[in-house]
Amino acid sequence: MHERLMALAEELTALGERPAAPCADPVNAAMIRNWTQALGDRTRWAGTAPPAMIQVWSMPGLARDKPGTVADRILTLLNEAGFTGVVATNCEQTYDRYLRHGEELRSTMRFGGVTGPKRTGLGEGYFVTWHQTWYSGDERVAEMMFRVLKFRPRATGGRAAKGRRFRPAIGPDTRFFWDGVRAGELRIQRCAECGRLRHPPGPMCPACHATKRDHVTASGRGTLHSYVVHHHPPVPGLDPPFVVALVDLEEGVRVVGNLLDCPPDQVRIGMPLELVFQKVDDDLTLPQWRRAGSPAKPATPLRSDTSEASGAEREAGPAELSIELTPTFVIATALATRDFTPVHHDTALARAQGSKDIFLNILTTMGLVQRYVLELLPDAVIEGISVRLGVPAYAGDTLTLTGRVVDDRTVEVRGAVSLGDHAIATVRLKGRS
Repeated sequence: MHERLMALAEELTALGERPAAPCADPVNAAMIRNWTQALGDRTRWAGTAPPAMIQVWSMPGLARDKPGTVADRILTLLNEAGFTGVVATNCEQTYDRYLRHGEELRSTMRFGGVTGPKRTGLGEGYFVTWHQTWYSGDERVAEMMFRVLKFRPRATGGRAAKGRRFRPAIGPDTRFFWDGVRAGELRIQRCAECGRLRHPPGPMCPACHATKRDHVTASGRGTLHSYVVHHHPPVPGLDPPFVVALVDLEEGVRVVGNLLDCPPDQVRIGMPLELVFQKVDDDLTLPQWRRAGSPAKPATPLRSDTSEASGAEREAGPAELSIELTPTFVIATALATRDFTPVHHDTALARAQGSKDIFLNILTTMGLVQRYVLELLPDAVIEGISVRLGVPAYAGDTLTLTGRVVDDRTVEVRGAVSLGDHAIATVRLKGRS
């Protein structure tokens, strides 16, 4: 197979630049609004399109007869050889100018090459690269290098992990709570008659004895009412000692959860806490607690390398941007970028390809890097974005973006999740005065 693959790669490379399928829609406000709302982008684009949307205009969507790409024959051969998993690894985009509403785009593609086989954390695989260029009429407006890893998923064996955590008992009274956890919400039961909140949830209001109930979503802020440090007996999946906290919520009820990333000798009654969702495994996420203001990952100091530290701090924008990757966010952003690859919205198919869960797509990662930079430097004009992906950003995790202004034309951005670095990016800006 390897020899056939390399021969085919050589054949495709020799074809050079070829016309790609036409972009289905002109640049339009509706798609831009859908994209910005899904990604939380608050920039006022005023008749232009976000540059990181460039690939969205040529995505084929859910068409039954999708137009092919220059890499399709390579990807098909790898699928037939058992390399059925796919993740994007690199994307480099250059923007000649921002697009305007109403522009009709076309694009061309050329094959870039295949390297492998390589042993990776996901399994053995091949890296496949291609290039795409967009035009408005005869004017080039953007170009991109795109690389994916096609890998052979590792067999899981179907056995439960040793020391598997206990599962919650879910019944009619508690299902709403665990549905909320899966959606990234801490839901508190409320009596639908008298409005009293109660936790743990139950079938009847202890105040007025009504059985009608609904719920509210807690803010995720509270203070430590009491705690214990657990040493014994052993608990599957947990290493003692660990802190079990009783938390007073702002809403006036108390909940129990583990206090993460806080040594027992640093725990104090009354300390402010904030909610965090801990992904235990493929099937279990738990609402837990951490000290208020604790960063998910250490933030990189935000200052220019060309300035003295005392005058280098930038006042505009966030030094850190944290985004909760709820399943809704992962799926909504995939759809807004017209990426219907199953690993981004179908949990069962994602796991069948060797993934733990659905995860963020690279088009969304590019957009979030752009969002971070423009919240940091609102007047900047972006000339290009280069992203190298690391670990997947799974649903249920938190993506934390931090950055460093290198000079007037360069910003370095790091996106981290609980597993490590999800993305390392370099954003190129047009010169600023």
